[in-house]
Amino acid sequence: MLYKDFQDLKLSALGLGMMRLPKNGSGDGDIDEAKAAEMVDYALKNGVNYFDTAYAYHGGQSEIVTGRILGRYPRDSYYLASKFPGYDVANIERAPEIFEEQLKKCSVEYFDFYLLHNVCEDTVDGYLDEDKGLMKYLLAQKQAGRIRYLGFSCHGNYDTLKRVLDIYGEYLEFCQIQLNYMDWHYQDAKARVELLNQRGVPIWVMEPLRGGKLANLPRSAAEKLRLLRPDESVPGWALRFQQSVPGVAVVLSGMSNMQQLQENIAIFSEERPLTQEEFDAVVSVADGMTAGGVLPCTACRYCTTRCPAHLDIPALLSLYNEYRFSGDASVLQEVSAMPREKSPAACIACRSCEGICPQKIKVSETMADFASSAGLR
Repeated sequence: MLYKDFQDLKLSALGLGMMRLPKNGSGDGDIDEAKAAEMVDYALKNGVNYFDTAYAYHGGQSEIVTGRILGRYPRDSYYLASKFPGYDVANIERAPEIFEEQLKKCSVEYFDFYLLHNVCEDTVDGYLDEDKGLMKYLLAQKQAGRIRYLGFSCHGNYDTLKRVLDIYGEYLEFCQIQLNYMDWHYQDAKARVELLNQRGVPIWVMEPLRGGKLANLPRSAAEKLRLLRPDESVPGWALRFQQSVPGVAVVLSGMSNMQQLQENIAIFSEERPLTQEEFDAVVSVADGMTAGGVLPCTACRYCTTRCPAHLDIPALLSLYNEYRFSGDASVLQEVSAMPREKSPAACIACRSCEGICPQKIKVSETMADFASSAGLR
């Protein structure tokens, strides 16, 4: 396992994201704890020492399961990260209550790393409102040793990132951003990397495989990359990309099974950054994919917490992408056969989900287009 220096620590270059754990069924909170425990055990034995959870992951169950599993190991054998759910502004005034709840759920007395979660254009004002006292409270917890290192995850644009750094930069010790070769240009991750490097802020990476999309490329794209590096797997290209970006410390991957974990650990057993030719090629592949109209949903499921129609929005967007990319008419048949209350036609275009979507997807317009294409309008 490769390690990166962060202040007085050595962090595994690969961190295990506890966001997409194996499940027993279709319910997001129905975690297969036995399989998750096997993965954590394998990760620890093979050098992974960073584990990342959050208040909302797996319908609130991730922190509980993470705490139970890691509680079997010495507390100094791993680093645990969780996040404050200030993306819902009502939570900010409940910061002490929520923080105590998180410690209890994770069965720990302190968090090694703690983040402001999902700072973006729709949430930044609440996070930066000093009258609400969130930063003051978190700094007090840090002073008390209940938070070792304080940072933030940012899905916002360049200006939002800069605004946070300008105001709270002296307190925030690391920044977690969505970084992968699809977003290098598509969401201008390149500019954010440059800003963080200029400010000397270590970078944590989320969505290195774009919710799994970059692990399964179209055949023509995969062949283009294979010709340049025949021995590299398709997921390997995405993770080697991370090794090629300056300032990256920890790459978090939400792995759902043992095979993914084993493959990723093998990739992070050695440093093999891309050459400039390879870097340009993989970015070119991504630019071609985004130009084709594929929506950048990562199945984070934040949207489902806001949907009054209780739609499985990520599943519907996945079907929409399949249709847009392949033109397969059977996808439309599948959608038209759904119960209407579960189909894209049930979307009431309230746009509640769009305000919290890290990818800024226009869900309501997509659902209307999908319903029309499937003959449901």
